[in-house]
Amino acid sequence: MHSPDRRIFRRLLSVCAACASLHVAAHEPVARCVMLDTQTVRCRGANNDGQEMPGARMEVIAHSGETLLDARLDARSTLTFKQPTQPFYVLFDIGPGLQTVVEQEEILRSPVRRARWMQK
Repeated sequence: MHSPDRRIFRRLLSVCAACASLHVAAHEPVARCVMLDTQTVRCRGANNDGQEMPGARMEVIAHSGETLLDARLDARSTLTFKQPTQPFYVLFDIGPGLQTVVEQEEILRSPVRRARWMQK
């Protein structure tokens, strides 16, 4: 390749790489969990665009590594479960390399004003 062709080729490669990284970033999983009451947890999964993801996989895992619950998000993109007695975290997994974790300490107490997905 001639020098001008190489520069064009390199520029095209960098543009393609930038577009690919934007595409991947646009679909990162986001999970948020709240306590509905003293024993009930509700988590909502979406991508970082806010698009709901019904049917996506969410797991509740004990710190010992035991899977306590392996479920799919409902039509409202939520999962509701009884708070485990042992330390745990929630894993939202939408595919290879596309996961996010909510640690037990990050689960929010239900706010006074609740979004629809937080209501019983």
